[in-house]
Amino acid sequence: MTFLLYETAGSVATLTLNRPDSRNHLGEDGDGAAFAEVVERINLDRALRCVILTGAGAAFSAGGNVKTMRERAGMFSGAGVHVRERYRHNIHRIVRAVWGIELPVIAAVNGAAVGLGNDVACLADMRIASDKAVFGASFLRLGLIPGDGGAWILPKVVGAARAAELLYTGDLIDAETALAWGLVSKIVPGDSLMAEARTLAEKIARQPPDVLRMTKRLLREGQQASFDTIMELSAAMQSLAHLTEDHAEAVNAFFEKRQGDFKGR
Repeated sequence: MTFLLYETAGSVATLTLNRPDSRNHLGEDGDGAAFAEVVERINLDRALRCVILTGAGAAFSAGGNVKTMRERAGMFSGAGVHVRERYRHNIHRIVRAVWGIELPVIAAVNGAAVGLGNDVACLADMRIASDKAVFGASFLRLGLIPGDGGAWILPKVVGAARAAELLYTGDLIDAETALAWGLVSKIVPGDSLMAEARTLAEKIARQPPDVLRMTKRLLREGQQASFDTIMELSAAMQSLAHLTEDHAEAVNAFFEKRQGDFKGR
């Protein structure tokens, strides 16, 4: 069974975590490489403008394989230095790949998003939740720390205090609480989740593709760069945007009261 399903329809790509029998657990040997490969394809495909990330079956992703942890098998086998390297070159490669997607990413959270699964969802730019979705950062319940970078990822989505509450208690929260905390932007019935995600993705995909990618880059840099750095980046990117054919088309479409037809030029 292919672990990471990749398909495109028009200018939207869909990535589906595909281990439904184990709630789409992450961390098998090669998972990081699979993410890195597909993200490189996405970033190089000029026809794509938005990505939907979801899970097959009843869960988005329940995170690491607890059975393998108990058996100290697979990536959890051997000495601590070996486990560390597997985190750095496999688990972290998943996280870095998702963070490195240059297009807007919508996480369509169809069920449980726990541990690493929750953090992967939080790497998306937006999250839409099924009414059956639950979220949690349950590392401490397993005697672990957020080894996937969650201590950096989670506070950027829900703030420091909410992130601390999730991490310190290990509690799961339902979709309504996730909405109230700003973890998700919308809750929809499970059977309409993908349709809602697709509608949003297609709306985003109607934007000029080059400035769409630049806007995402500015948003990402804005989370860590100084004000002065962002102002300089904004001036540089805006000067490029003004010289694109898509900018001229957008201005013409504005005056002609029509939808722009953007070519990425």
